[in-house]
Formats: sequence, C-alpha cells, structure tokens
Amino acid sequence: MSECTHDCDHCSAECASREGGGKESFLAPPNPLSKVGKVIGVVSGKGGVGKSMVTASLAVAARKKGYNVAILDADITGPSIPKMFGVSEMAEAMDEENILPVATATGIRLMSLNLLVEDATEPVIWRGPILAGTVKQFWTNVAWGEVDYMFVDMPPGTGDVPLTVFQSLPLDGIVIVTSPQELVSLIVAKATRMANMMNIPILGIVENMSYFECPDCGKRHYLFGKSRIDETAKKYSIGAVAKLPLDPKVAELADAGKAEEFEPSEELWNIVAKV
Repeated sequence: MSECTHDCDHCSAECASREGGGKESFLAPPNPLSKVGKVIGVVSGKGGVGKSMVTASLAVAARKKGYNVAILDADITGPSIPKMFGVSEMAEAMDEENILPVATATGIRLMSLNLLVEDATEPVIWRGPILAGTVKQFWTNVAWGEVDYMFVDMPPGTGDVPLTVFQSLPLDGIVIVTSPQELVSLIVAKATRMANMMNIPILGIVENMSYFECPDCGKRHYLFGKSRIDETAKKYSIGAVAKLPLDPKVAELADAGKAEEFEPSEELWNIVAKV
C-alpha cells in the first residue's frame, strides 16, 4: 500500500485527504474553449517500443475517417510528435489565459513542449512536479476547440506524468504499446496494474515491430522471436490485440515529417473504434 504524502496530485494512495475518495475529485477542469469527446492515453512500460509512432498512427487513422483529432504530447522530456508531423512553428497565445494548438496539414491539432520553445534540441531538466504541472496545463490552458478523439502520448513508465494524466484527464481508456521480447509480460503487468489501481479501462495492447514482411516473397520473419502477446493479453484479460510489422517505410515517413502519409491498419484502429 502506498504511503500518503498529502500531495494528491502526485500520490496514488487512497485516504481521507481525497475529497469524495474517487477519481472524479482529481479531474482538472477542461479549457472553457474546448469540447473534447474521447480521450485515449497511449502508454508503454519502457521506452523504444514505438509508442509515439502508434499515437501518430491512431491520430492519422481517426483523421482519415473524418473525425476532429488532437494529440496532447505528454512526453515532455522526449517530445517527438511535432517532428513526425513536420510541424515546427511555435504555438501562439490566444489571450492571456489560452494557447492555441498548432494544426498539421490535414488538421490534426497538436500541443507539445517543442511548440513552446525556440530550440527543440534544448534538454528539459525539470523535476517531476513541474513536468506533471505542464501536462495538466496542456489540458486546462490550451483552447482545443471541438475534438472527437484526443490521443495522449505519455512518457514510458509509471512516474509523475502518467499518474497526473490518469488522475487529471477524463481518460476513456488506454492503449498499451510493447514489443515482442521476453520481458513483455513484466512490462505489460506494470502498466496493467497501474491502470487497474486508477480505475482506467485498458482498451487493448499493441505489439509493435511484431514481424518483418519480406517485400519480395511476402513471408513474415519474426526478428525478435516468437510473439507472446496473445498469451500475455489473455493472462491480463485484455480483449483487443494488434500486431504491427517492422516497416522501414513508416520510419522514413516519420523522420521526414510525413506521418500523415501513414497507412494505419484496421487492426490498430479497431482497438479504439468502439470506445
């Protein structure tokens, strides 16, 4: 059991300090100029599994289906979403209290720390509470407008920022991203247990880099070993699974800032389509 620190913004303990004792008392008020429908977090237990790539793919899939889409880049110390979409202009203040998100070529609205600093290569050397507070401001101080789907790209792990998102944003569920390796079960277990502790629905699990499909013969090669994702999903009662290939073309498009040219799989989209 977690020990209460009486700092409810950065504590998962259940105690009398929580007004009402539930999640609702911690939800941050949305920006008055925002009307956001579904809010979906994209999480991973470790870095390097392609979480931001999956976030971008989900956003592109939703936009291609005609929805108003936004991405809240909560990975403050490693923001990559703007570069994937070829966005480099600074976000502008609407007035003293509200900031406008930056729109991509197809109209996906973005907010990221890289859109607020002049030099995107400067390291962010902030402590946890400041990082968490910045993410909360992306929700309360950004005038998102009307959004059907908002995807929140979270940093890996179970630290201050994921905890703040779980407590402060009205998440409709999370998507867990992992890779086909021996440690996958342990990594998924950590993310699953955190979501369960915070009463956040787990919509599905994505095994990224699951296989490589030969462009000549079409044969699938499992470069990182046999997939165990189905067994892992069953173990933790996760109903929806998507297996994404290791595709050099996707990486090339992301590096070139052309994420909107992704061709997202229906298998991936189906994880969030029924929310």
